Amino acid sequence: MNHVRRSHGASVLLNGKVLVTGGFDRGALNNTELYDPSTETWTTMSSMNEPRGEHTVFVLTNGKVLVTGGLSNHDFLNSAELYDPSNDTWTTTGSMNDSRGTHTISVLENGKLLVTGGYGNGHWLNSTELYDPSNETWTTTGSMNNARSEHTTSVLKNGKVLVSGGHVSRVALNSAELYDPSTEVWTITGSMNDARSQYTASVLKNGKVLVTGGFVNNASNSAELYDPSTETWTMTGSMNHARWRHTASVLTNGKVLVTGGSDHNALNSTELYDPSTETWTIIGDMNNARGEHTASVLMNGKVLVTGGSYVGRPLNVAELFELFQTK
Repeated sequence: MNHVRRSHGASVLLNGKVLVTGGFDRGALNNTELYDPSTETWTTMSSMNEPRGEHTVFVLTNGKVLVTGGLSNHDFLNSAELYDPSNDTWTTTGSMNDSRGTHTISVLENGKLLVTGGYGNGHWLNSTELYDPSNETWTTTGSMNNARSEHTTSVLKNGKVLVSGGHVSRVALNSAELYDPSTEVWTITGSMNDARSQYTASVLKNGKVLVTGGFVNNASNSAELYDPSTETWTMTGSMNHARWRHTASVLTNGKVLVTGGSDHNALNSTELYDPSTETWTIIGDMNNARGEHTASVLMNGKVLVTGGSYVGRPLNVAELFELFQTK
């Protein structure tokens, strides 16, 4: 990449290119850049209106990119902006009702986007709100039962949204709850077996949700599965290495690739989860150890890993993972 960064955003655009936004170097960044898989090159693009890290990024059906909130040099933001790839411009859009960072964003079946929790203005938040791309406005919706940040959200095949884990006042949570878009109400569902923060959640092709690792006093290697049909969690095979601030990507073959993260130090190890056997296999190491990075599944099936941090230093290195199939 042209700039070192950690806690940034990365989005695969409708044309297959990858837009990387913001993050932190010594302070929050507003610069952006674009990766072209056909040439494997990076191009500096126009800057966001505000510097931000720990924000959320989502590609809308019209091809524009929505960026929300985040931390901007000691201030949490409620602002949001839209990137138009057709003319490389950023424009401000409606602001959220609450300033927040380390929150999540999910697209609902009705096309609206749900933002949940996070931290802002000295508080851990249980508030949630909806963004309507058709009129670029935010409305508050039902509040979660528990405030939380650095949690995960997963859109289930039944259209409901599963929120789990995270932390409040640095205490990791194992609680989980479901949002029903038809009623805008949150209900408690089964709790995870392990409390965890800064972990990953992936919706598998069978509809179950795989959560991996995270931090509870120490890095964890445990993994568990949520079954929406029974609203229960069961432990599955543990990863070979404890890690948090890692990434998890569902590959085209349905397996899940976990990369990097931190134990006591940043990791370059990667491993692959097979849902059919519920087992983990160690695969080739990344060239660079990193946590707080991003991983994007490209249209050609490769996985692009960007930036992150190593011993506190942000990185600008990027690398590609390709799964070679055996006959």
